[in-house]
Amino acid sequence: MALTRRLLGTYAEIGRTYWSWAPTILLLALIVFVPLAAIDGLVSHVEIDQVDLDSGFKVFALALAIGAITATGLLGEVFFSGAVAVMLTHPRGQRLPSLLAIARQLRYRRLIAVDIVYVLIVAIGLILFILPGALAFVWLGLAGPIVELEERGVRAALKRSWELVRGNFWFVLWVLVPIEVFGDALGEGIAGIVHAVAGHGYLASWLAEALSNVLLSPIFAVAAVLLTIKLIAAKDGDGPQVNHDREPAIA
Repeated sequence: MALTRRLLGTYAEIGRTYWSWAPTILLLALIVFVPLAAIDGLVSHVEIDQVDLDSGFKVFALALAIGAITATGLLGEVFFSGAVAVMLTHPRGQRLPSLLAIARQLRYRRLIAVDIVYVLIVAIGLILFILPGALAFVWLGLAGPIVELEERGVRAALKRSWELVRGNFWFVLWVLVPIEVFGDALGEGIAGIVHAVAGHGYLASWLAEALSNVLLSPIFAVAAVLLTIKLIAAKDGDGPQVNHDREPAIA
């Protein structure tokens, strides 16, 4: 019963925070994910069967392009989650930093490294036995926000996530997993509607990808940041404070 009340309170706080910050967060999501969706749309329309794999240069060029697109997408996700952490914890009463100012202060190398390690661990766990991947998703799921909120390195952030989740496993699971699962399902539904209306061309793929990311990525980012702040306060008795006040859109 206590867990249920805790979950309901947390979901209510996620909703209030998202609603309060929606103009700013959605603007940021548009800036980050619409261009990335254009790149993803190009990838989805590459006909691999038409690529001359006998040509070493073409194979190298294709691998380079896919690697660059993957890196760009990762950078977008990392930038977005880091920017949300900065926005939600900037000092109350001070004007929200500009997008350029936020971009300058993010710890890209650490954030990207944590993302890569986290994704690899979860993916390997899912491939092997499924359950280890699901456990890793929960135990290490706060490492990204920790990098930005506590200025920790990769190993320290992963260890800190483990420490914060310990004793709160079911609480973290029932916040992060439903948002991830339902978000994926809603994303597929949005994509299906877009393709049903607009077909399966490049513009339709771009729109479907952009809508899914712009509408759904902010929810998971807000949830992860709020969870991290809550658990830091519960463990240490102090830590970053959430600014629930509505702020002007990023200049």
